[in-house]
Amino acid sequence: MILKEYTVTSTDGIHARPATKLVKLAREYRSVISLKKGDKQVRLNSMLNVLTAGIKGGDTITIIVEGEDEEAASAAIDQFLAEELKNH
Repeated sequence: MILKEYTVTSTDGIHARPATKLVKLAREYRSVISLKKGDKQVRLNSMLNVLTAGIKGGDTITIIVEGEDEEAASAAIDQFLAEELKNH
């Protein structure tokens, strides 16, 4: 299992467009990928799951990756968050 913390630097947080891309990316891997904000943890298998977490700019989230391809999945999520959730 891999756990990594991120601070969302985008002032928009995670809204519909990046949530959709994040779920699409997560579905490319066999590992179970979850996102945790505070006490709330959701699987990255549905855009609605991600949106209900209510992630805003400045929030700290934890990505949890567990499964046979967790290293590759974690690296892809790292890259996605670095590119997609920065301030524009």
